Amino acid sequence: MSTDSSSNARSLQIAEVERISILGSESIVCGFHLVDYIWTDIFTNLAAASTYVLITDTNLAALYADKYKEGFTAAWAHVRPGVAAPRLLVRVLPPGETSKSRATKSEIEDWMLAQKCTRDTLVMALGGGVIGDLVGFVAATFMRGVPFVQVPTSLLAMVDSSIGGKTAVDTPAGKNLVGSFWQPKRIFMDMAVLSTLPPREFSNGMAEVVKTAAIWTAEEFDVLEAGAEDIRAAVLEGQKDGHMAGLTIASRSEAQSLLLRVISASARVKAYVVTHDERESGMRGLLNFGHTIGHAIEAVLSPQVLHGECVAVGCVLEAEVARRMGHLGDVSVARLARCLRAYGLPTAMDDAIIRGLVGEERLRELRPQRLMDVMSVDKKTVGSQKRLVVLKRLGETLEMKPTNIDDSLILEVVSEGVRVNAVADVTQQAVTVVPPGSKSISNRALQLAALGRGTCRIRNLLHSDDTQVMLAALQAMGACSVAWEDDGATLVVTGNGGQLQRPDAELYLGNAGTAARFLSTTVNLIDARDGSSVLTGNARMKLRPSGPLVDALRANGCGIEYLEREGSLPLRVQHTGRGFPGGHIQLAASISSQYVSSILLCAPYAQEPVRLELVGGKVISQLYIDMTIAMMAQFGCHVERISPNEYLIPTGAYENPAEYVVESDASSATYPLAFAAITGSTCTVPNIGSASLQGDARFAVDVLRPMGCTVEQTATSTTVTGPPRGQLRALAEIDMEPMTDAFLTAAVLAAVAAGGEDRVTRIRGIANQHVKECDRIEAMCTELGKFGVETENLADGINVHARVLSELEASEAPSVHCYDDHRVAMSFSVLACVVQSGAEIRERRCVGKTWPSWWDVLARDLGAPISGSDPAFEAHSDPVKADATSVVLIGMRGVGKTTLGRAAAVALNREFVDLDDFLERQVGQTIPEIINRDGWAAFRSHETQVLRTALTQAHATGAVIACGGGVIESAENREQLRAHVARGAAVICLTPNMEHVAEYLSRDKTRPAYAVTSDIHEVYARRLPLYAESCNYEYLVDKSLLSGDENSEGHGAWTLIERDFIRLVQFATGRELNRVDLNGPSFFVSLTAPSVREYLPTKLEALTAGAQAIELRVDLLGGSEFAGADFNDAQVAASFSAFVHKQFALLRHNSRLPIVFTVRTQLQGGAFPASADTLRLQLLRNAVQWGAEYVDVEVDAKAPAVFAKRQNSMVIASYHDTTGEKLQWDSEFAAEILARARACGDIVKLISFARSWSDNTKCQQFVQQHHSTTSPLIALNMGYTGQMSRVLCPCLTPVTHPLLAAAAPGQISVRQIHQARSLLGLLPAQQFYLFGTPIQHSPSPCMHNAAFASLGLPHTYELKETATVDELLPVLAHASFGGASVTIPHKQTIIPLLDTLSPAAQRIRAVNTVIVRDGQLYGDNTDYLGIVGCLQQAQLSAHTPAFTESVALVIGAGGTARAALFALHTLRVPHVLIYNRTQERAQTLCDEFSSLFSTLSVTDSLDAASSKQPTYIVGTIPASDLCVPDSLFNVRGVALDMAYKPKWTPLLESASRRSWHTVHGVSVLIEQGIHQMEKWTRAVAPARAMGDAVLAKYNSEF
Repeated sequence: MSTDSSSNARSLQIAEVERISILGSESIVCGFHLVDYIWTDIFTNLAAASTYVLITDTNLAALYADKYKEGFTAAWAHVRPGVAAPRLLVRVLPPGETSKSRATKSEIEDWMLAQKCTRDTLVMALGGGVIGDLVGFVAATFMRGVPFVQVPTSLLAMVDSSIGGKTAVDTPAGKNLVGSFWQPKRIFMDMAVLSTLPPREFSNGMAEVVKTAAIWTAEEFDVLEAGAEDIRAAVLEGQKDGHMAGLTIASRSEAQSLLLRVISASARVKAYVVTHDERESGMRGLLNFGHTIGHAIEAVLSPQVLHGECVAVGCVLEAEVARRMGHLGDVSVARLARCLRAYGLPTAMDDAIIRGLVGEERLRELRPQRLMDVMSVDKKTVGSQKRLVVLKRLGETLEMKPTNIDDSLILEVVSEGVRVNAVADVTQQAVTVVPPGSKSISNRALQLAALGRGTCRIRNLLHSDDTQVMLAALQAMGACSVAWEDDGATLVVTGNGGQLQRPDAELYLGNAGTAARFLSTTVNLIDARDGSSVLTGNARMKLRPSGPLVDALRANGCGIEYLEREGSLPLRVQHTGRGFPGGHIQLAASISSQYVSSILLCAPYAQEPVRLELVGGKVISQLYIDMTIAMMAQFGCHVERISPNEYLIPTGAYENPAEYVVESDASSATYPLAFAAITGSTCTVPNIGSASLQGDARFAVDVLRPMGCTVEQTATSTTVTGPPRGQLRALAEIDMEPMTDAFLTAAVLAAVAAGGEDRVTRIRGIANQHVKECDRIEAMCTELGKFGVETENLADGINVHARVLSELEASEAPSVHCYDDHRVAMSFSVLACVVQSGAEIRERRCVGKTWPSWWDVLARDLGAPISGSDPAFEAHSDPVKADATSVVLIGMRGVGKTTLGRAAAVALNREFVDLDDFLERQVGQTIPEIINRDGWAAFRSHETQVLRTALTQAHATGAVIACGGGVIESAENREQLRAHVARGAAVICLTPNMEHVAEYLSRDKTRPAYAVTSDIHEVYARRLPLYAESCNYEYLVDKSLLSGDENSEGHGAWTLIERDFIRLVQFATGRELNRVDLNGPSFFVSLTAPSVREYLPTKLEALTAGAQAIELRVDLLGGSEFAGADFNDAQVAASFSAFVHKQFALLRHNSRLPIVFTVRTQLQGGAFPASADTLRLQLLRNAVQWGAEYVDVEVDAKAPAVFAKRQNSMVIASYHDTTGEKLQWDSEFAAEILARARACGDIVKLISFARSWSDNTKCQQFVQQHHSTTSPLIALNMGYTGQMSRVLCPCLTPVTHPLLAAAAPGQISVRQIHQARSLLGLLPAQQFYLFGTPIQHSPSPCMHNAAFASLGLPHTYELKETATVDELLPVLAHASFGGASVTIPHKQTIIPLLDTLSPAAQRIRAVNTVIVRDGQLYGDNTDYLGIVGCLQQAQLSAHTPAFTESVALVIGAGGTARAALFALHTLRVPHVLIYNRTQERAQTLCDEFSSLFSTLSVTDSLDAASSKQPTYIVGTIPASDLCVPDSLFNVRGVALDMAYKPKWTPLLESASRRSWHTVHGVSVLIEQGIHQMEKWTRAVAPARAMGDAVLAKYNSEF
């Protein structure tokens, strides 16, 4: 409503609001567009103030400061016309947690005193939780307390931190440790400001809203569950286009009213709790639901993962604790998780959202014990007793306070795995177990009720991902409407009688095989005369067969086409108005009974009666077909079986029964029944018996009874009593075709069924289990082998050779990998119950597919001792591997997206998808045809749809997707790309050299020219900002960089571009982060020249020797070209950014070291203008996008912004005091700046200046107190006196080199630091050796001793010639032993003396390098790395074809040949030949390594090998009489010979004559030695010094 009391003032827009009482006062105010209301209320109803102080941050000031100033003036003029207005002071703070400090608080107070604020001042906090907490604390203590008002601007602050009066600041010791309770006079919640929140921040706040409803009121939870989309819509409406919708009740949309309801309801709950427990002595602890575990997760993953995201996961896990205790049901846990997911929140610690935010490596830090340690110091913990809020049901808690919980229970729930221990004697135990509803029956019931007429209440429905997918798809087709009753235990389905409509989007079915098969027929019922529908799924679903069903439907007249792989999803179904024709249908049903059920279920709605004939061999799983027919009858449609394989289904419609109770899942019931069988106890399943519709109901009678169990089965129940433990009998042969899913249960019982003639159980009829969630037969063979059980994997079954229990008891506890398959996990948990050592089930959560509470049942009802486990990393070969989010490439046509995308796809073992090709397949026309016929707009529309399909469904994971150059022309496409980034994906923009692109496009006419202009430079200039807003990584593709000429291509440039692009993709996807090991001293060398080119081609290699990283000092780049330039000028800034990008790329092309990207300002001892803050922030953000491993950011207002968007880069938060006056190591300022730096950095770097020697001592004490490998600290003093602090710096010490100018006063080299540390006794001398015989002439001592001397290391390397490895035992055991090289004859015989081997050494079965790691001896092999390095260098020099497109030849079949083959595998050479005089040895080698290559074959002669035209030849035998035909060298290539005596072997001589590039054995010797040195020292080896030393000896002797 408007008011106008003064003609000189504008009308006020006074909102209609909702008030909430807290502590006896209605001081919480909720509404929309509250600015005028806020000031009017303050002036009218609060005590008058002489000064009003508004405190906010820079982000919010830009949005709201002027509005609040103008509103202040307008409201005062209305409330106090003619009276002089009081002062309004505005203080703007840097955003982020770093401002929430004692220092900032003091600054505000000092400023307020300087402004002469008095006790009649009112303070307003406009911001999120940081501003509210900080400003509230200022108000609490200023003048012993002044009134303050909260205006929370984030949803999280509205419903959480602003209510209750808690105020605080952070200290170096922790968060919120200094503060007070100080209640605000008002809390104004303006819903309109929520529209400025990023979607993720909205979700962050909704976690608290959902949490509050879950503990307090079932009604509000129901509203949240049903209204997710409307609530999101209301947030977007808040300030859209500046309009005032929602100001009054009449102007509010339904969605806005809903938003106001849920937020005010949440606030009302917290207000009630605070009113009754202001100081948190009891009831207020209820608000911590989800926070105990959530805060522990946050402590590990913050700040990448937000508070609300952590709390969401914590809520689900704490609900699981309640379920484990028996207080909460499966349905409630499932509903809670589903509701949180609806608001874009994660619900598990390894949720895809979290995985995308932090990456795999960081996620591995989330270890259970670490979470328990964090919970131990949580403020909610009392003594050592942890407390959680335990739900009784949604909307009600067990107690009106947190409940004490045992550590073991919490540890079990937060663990990735579960340890199941042996069960004691339970022969007298008789239990009753009710499994969840049948998945098979649930899916059928859903489809029947949806197609039926009327309303049906479905009870005991399985709540699982599969049934959720089915339900969502049916709703998307308009088949039915649904509602929930009885706290989610009953689903109310109102069917539309088979009237289906075309869905708005593709039907994405995940890995739900049943839904995919059933819906493949259902979609044909859609009543539409044009258009099409697409069914798709995840990567695994696209491998599962659907061909026989599709063939039958096609033959019946349905228009279905495969969009990708023939015989599998995705499918496109064309709608022609004919629907499902019906009539005579022939169907092959030997793979899956689901094909039959799919047609049966839809047959009543066909155009004519269906006669279904099953052909093509034995019908699989007949009982599931019978189940379908029986259920159809229950819904009013009767099927006539006119012959064993022929069915007649009349047309008609289903009539829904009023109620349908889903029978418990018979497959799941096999696990408790098998528990009784294997332990000798008794178990009853009360709702599965002989009358069951499910084939697996026969398991007890057909499997357990013949194995020796007592089985009592009625029509509706089954009871099993097992024989005495260890007396199960093997089954000579059993056909499990009627119950294929139960074969896993039978297999684990067969493992201990030692009774019978030969102890072998032969299971048949399960061929379809090869194509389930994983290849289950292969999985069972693999995992049973860990228990010592032998098996045979057959096409149609499995043979299991039993072991007696005593033999199993002698084994160590196996660790069972479950392949993300629920049935594998549950089966092996049963077996573990009788294995004395127990077993670890690695993936406990995979049981959520069908029985989420299985572990609760196993422990609580069946009595199995279980505990949480933290599985060690295990390298295994999954039948199905989890896919990572797809990488997307964007950029101009001609920049190289296809070439680089294919290379990256090969390197990452992913699918490559060209979006244009995908579009043409989807549309059925070429792009030129689309454009010529329908125009560019039509093409862009298709492109948008195809991009959405690719990113969200068809290729959401497991792919590298190359987009068309103009994909970013569409705003919707840009939004899709940004959404893909928000899901944790990498969208990489390839930045071109436009001259190269223009030249390419002038030749390439395969695509139409862009319609707007023919000037490609204009097109690029227009697209450049669009590319920038759509990507999160950027890669410069400029072939001229390596030549130094803008218009020419450097020799071998594309090979380096491809190599370093793959490095970026691996970095962006978290596969290889290239980080420095911070467990010991490490160094980065600082480049100080104005151009990287000054260090090329040779200096860079020399000056990085001994370093682990390289610093690019951006502030020192540019030289005279940018001297005196105005970096605030947009054109200059763009030019400098482009120059820096080229320098970064040039450095990347010439060094494999991690890059530390630094822009040091003049204020902190650098050269970058302090006034150019905008450009500095942009450069730091660019560094993250370019893939810099480390970004050095000064601790200032810009740091939090960089830290929040750092992706996989690590931020070094640095502070430099060039005088040493402010940063003194024993001052409070040092502790405060450390805390501020840790809040905005992964690593802290604090630099002072030593004014006396004692400053070094103080610095060292500071380091000892604050440095750890988990919280790294670089701390040192500049200046000559401070050099000792550099020697003692714990990690990442900045160093210089004699070839460089020092980047800072007192900077010294790696060599000097090593020498000093040696003198101080911090670097003891170590002894390195060469083991073998004969070795007298080996150049290795010269090589390695030259390296040690060059690096200033006190170590020595000498020969240790022995005939046997036994003589080496004392050497290996000596304290000074540092490592060794190993040559013949000890490369194999030394292996038993070592603790562990590298994967390469295991594969090659030879060790040539011994490394000491953490007191253990580690065997490695660098022979293959020597070959790899030399071949890579040769390929660059000779410009030979890419390894991935080549054929290679290995001559020899001995140990060195094994290294050669592994090297070629590492280089991804697809086709390899082996030649050896003894062909049998070559064939043995071929058989062993064949799995590593596309083709690996033996050639009987070198002449025969010539026909394959090998490009790379590796000789591994010293045969001087080898006859090498010239025909081997018909194409350009590289020949490498491992022998270095003589220098010119027959192979190299022949190759040289034919102008091939040759690599001598001595080069390989040097290269592998360089790798040895780097493995010993964990730093870059001085390659030049090592090579010179070897060649000096080699040339003098040979």
